[in-house]
Amino acid sequence: MSSVIWSVFGFIVAIGVLVTFHEFGHYWVARRCGVKVLRFSVGFGRPLWRRNLANGTELVLAAIPLGGYVKMLDERESEDPIPDELRDQAFNRKSLAQRSAIVAAGPVFNFVLAAVFYWATYVIGVPDMRPVIDAPPAGSLLAEAGAVGGSEIDAVNGEATPTWTSARMALLDQAMAADTLRLRMTEPGGGSREIAIDTAGVPVDPEPMFETLGLGLYRPEIPPRIAEVVPGEPAAAAGLRAGDLVVALDGEPIASWRALVEWLRAHPGEQTVLTVERGSERLTRELTVGSAIDGGEQVGRLGARVDVPADLWQDFRTIHREGVLEAAVSGVGETVSVAWLTLRMMGRMIVGDVSVDNISGPLQIAQYAGYTAAAGLVTYLGFLALISVSLGVLNLLPVPMLDGGHLLYYLVEAIKGSPVSERTQILGQQLGLLMLAGLMGLAFYNDLSRLFG
Repeated sequence: MSSVIWSVFGFIVAIGVLVTFHEFGHYWVARRCGVKVLRFSVGFGRPLWRRNLANGTELVLAAIPLGGYVKMLDERESEDPIPDELRDQAFNRKSLAQRSAIVAAGPVFNFVLAAVFYWATYVIGVPDMRPVIDAPPAGSLLAEAGAVGGSEIDAVNGEATPTWTSARMALLDQAMAADTLRLRMTEPGGGSREIAIDTAGVPVDPEPMFETLGLGLYRPEIPPRIAEVVPGEPAAAAGLRAGDLVVALDGEPIASWRALVEWLRAHPGEQTVLTVERGSERLTRELTVGSAIDGGEQVGRLGARVDVPADLWQDFRTIHREGVLEAAVSGVGETVSVAWLTLRMMGRMIVGDVSVDNISGPLQIAQYAGYTAAAGLVTYLGFLALISVSLGVLNLLPVPMLDGGHLLYYLVEAIKGSPVSERTQILGQQLGLLMLAGLMGLAFYNDLSRLFG
């Protein structure tokens, strides 16, 4: 239940902040251009709260927190004739440059807000993991290039990667921009080396890309000591107890919990003999491996929890922190980088290089909002920055009904010297509505597939 509460809370706050700032961009620039704003609404549907400002704008908080809008005085949309003294405050009476600035202001304010959030996270300090890689699987590109487990990625194509997140983002970015990935790494013994990977064999879809590379976060080995036995599961049936240290499997030594789990997962329903140390005794226990379905695949299970040392990850955690001015530069740079990467991913999605399964809808966003809100302020601010960039990029797409669609009309108007015809705009709105409905349908389908699939 607590995860649901966090998700609802995180989602409402995120939508409230991002939509309000987006619409405030439209409002602020409209007022600077002398346009009368009739209503500034956060949310849709039945108003829950109203307030009239001195300039005549009605502030509204509405019941459905899934967006917002700014309604401006416009002769084309007014049912009654506009008084002569107010006509110069109508949106449609403003110059092409002013109308373009008002429309573009919403997405631009989203980018500004993202830069501020990124700046705040860098000043406070971003908790992350050091970019230390696990042993690459045999046949992966990192393994073929000679990378070894425990190596730390220092840079990707010259771009410094102080954290695991920055290393993944740099790899994703460079895989689409360069012919070769050049990774500078510090190996476990302290020596430095550079490896090169031809991007021709690297997909740009994120998860397949990391799988092809063989990229995984380093996992310290955990001794196979049992902390808890689940009643009714195979471990309990075999007589295992909390505190038992598994030292052998069918007579073969077992050095880590990971090795034990990997063997068990690969042998569901099979008989085996475990050798365990219990205090000063060494005992053997016959065990029938349990079975479960994981990701549509039948895997083996033990029914026991491992004893994880409290300081296991201590040497691999890091905090990325910058000074106030340095963080401001980094915040702007990160915003530009994420926006450009988002655009390229969209382009690759259109041509089929990236799966549309990567598109997330409100349910998935709410889930991530809950995770990040529960994780702490810095993590949540980073989430808000990412969503703010995505909102800005999405609204700039040249799709009718979005800000980018209006800007496209204005570009045509600038070229031809007259506004786009009303009929063309109506057809464009219908097309845009159809496209957005299709996109939202796909996003909801992906969300439901992740939840129930």
